[in-house]
Amino acid sequence: MPAKEYKNTSVEANRALIEGHVREILRLIGEDVDREGLLDTPARVTRMYEEIFAGYEADYKDILGVAFDEKHEELVIVKDIVYYSQCEHHMAPFFGKIHIGYIPSGKIAGLSKFARLVEAVTRRLQVQERITSELADILDQELSPHGCMVVVEGEHLCMCARGVKKPGSKTVTSAVRGLFRTDSASRSEFLSLIRHN
Repeated sequence: MPAKEYKNTSVEANRALIEGHVREILRLIGEDVDREGLLDTPARVTRMYEEIFAGYEADYKDILGVAFDEKHEELVIVKDIVYYSQCEHHMAPFFGKIHIGYIPSGKIAGLSKFARLVEAVTRRLQVQERITSELADILDQELSPHGCMVVVEGEHLCMCARGVKKPGSKTVTSAVRGLFRTDSASRSEFLSLIRHN
């Protein structure tokens, strides 16, 4: 059934469909779906999906909410925002930390909004490169800063637990907008501060 058909059904109907599909996957991989340990697994997986894919319901403009007028025009950094996401290629988890910096141009957002924005962007099927760009683009559009920069660090289970099996390897991506593109001193300041504990 195409995704658009699911969107028109109720939450309860979607839950029942997902539970049925999870049960069938368990059967197809060779499990006894009627054994005691698996009886509630389809419902548990469905509840987990509702949580880890909650980003599909998010509205970025609502998350950033009201921006405050403030004359501060120096670098603001929110670093070490922990995130968990799901790789769209294997539906395997990846996770790590996100660092966000911006130079306001008269508007600032509440600091907790950045963590909420990270949750909204990461809680869906994703790739790390897109997360990085989306966060930078949203901040650029919604806050109109002089510049913003996003660095995302990720450990991908599709690399650690399968395939090449290289646990501990990390991927680092960055996105720069505005002043950070041309001002190497601002970029260096941001990178230096996110490395400093």
